[in-house]
Amino acid sequence: MIDEEPAADRQPQAGERLSGAEAAERIGISPSTLRRWVALGLVPTHDPSKGWGPSAIAHARSLMKLRERGYSIEQLQEAIDEGRIVGYADELVGETVGERFTLKEAAKVSGMKAEVIEELIAAIGLPSGAIDDLGSEDIAMFKHFATAVNSGYPRDALLQTVRVYGQAVSKIADAEVRLVHLHVHEPLLRKGVSSERIAEQMGTITEELLPLFSPVIDHLHRRFLNHFVEQDIVGHMEAEPGSEIGQVRVAVAFADLAGYTQLTEEVGDEEAAGIVERFVANVNQSLPDEARILKTIGDEVMIVSPDAASLIDWAVGFQVLSNERPLPRIGIHCGNVVFRDGDYFGREVNLAARVAARAAAGEVLVTWPMVEMAGKHLAFERIGEVKLKGFSHATELFLTDSAGGE
Repeated sequence: MIDEEPAADRQPQAGERLSGAEAAERIGISPSTLRRWVALGLVPTHDPSKGWGPSAIAHARSLMKLRERGYSIEQLQEAIDEGRIVGYADELVGETVGERFTLKEAAKVSGMKAEVIEELIAAIGLPSGAIDDLGSEDIAMFKHFATAVNSGYPRDALLQTVRVYGQAVSKIADAEVRLVHLHVHEPLLRKGVSSERIAEQMGTITEELLPLFSPVIDHLHRRFLNHFVEQDIVGHMEAEPGSEIGQVRVAVAFADLAGYTQLTEEVGDEEAAGIVERFVANVNQSLPDEARILKTIGDEVMIVSPDAASLIDWAVGFQVLSNERPLPRIGIHCGNVVFRDGDYFGREVNLAARVAARAAAGEVLVTWPMVEMAGKHLAFERIGEVKLKGFSHATELFLTDSAGGE
């Protein structure tokens, strides 16, 4: 039986189990509904003798969302019996039963204004409902943010920083869940493995494997932080005087696979996705140290580098080594761009994208500023002044040729 005692005024502390009434309130359903779900076996992760823990609450909350989407009790029961709905590990949702705070309470405890917390929650990308359902770890995070602001870190910079954090970490979490689903959960279902065995296998992964990723992410963060601090020092030495605040001078390259849309029609989405995966991996592994992939959009990668000459050298060498179809095409330009939210914006970025769109398979097209910065071992064939989409003035384009030069 589910404990039916009314929820007390006190807030449960982290690690403490909730009563049935408290759990129902946290989930957003009535105690009688929760009681019925347990009786029907819809919440297999719940142990009545121990009260409601984080994984059981998270599981019941997922059921509630599925009910809201129109799934019947019978459909949910069938999905659970077949192993299509599996539970969570307490380690992954451990703060579910901890002390909760409204926005007003969070502001008082953390020392940050309520409107600033709202801005931060929006910047991070948390659901809007999180504003009045904050946990103790959220409060600790806001206290760290308050310390940063009090130390003189500009508020706009803080909002941009947490926006980047939110986008990056949400992408990591999404990938972790989807990859486990695609490579573990789905294969087990297709093999006809019992629901109990699936739950056991998934439980082992979530309890033992996924928690290991946090220290890995922390380690990689420090490694990349060291790398970009070094790059920033070099950038200060090479920066042109008079540059506007918020702008940096970089070379921007766009590379994609010519004829990729047709390729998907010929070989199918799965094989085409594998070709793109290998292409992106080859780009990433061959880039010079100072260059990096900023983002990928389908089969296209955007690359930035403070060193224009080395980026051209990479592009030419990459094309020489590319001998499998579909062949890449690359366009490069450099100039002052706006840096915001971990991304680069502005006319020069748009121009680089348009240059790439004019390139043919196997070609590297560049603009005049790139020609000026290139080494003498490269030769360039002037194509002429080309009117690019979205630009009022023609742009002088050049085709690279590694055979020329001195």
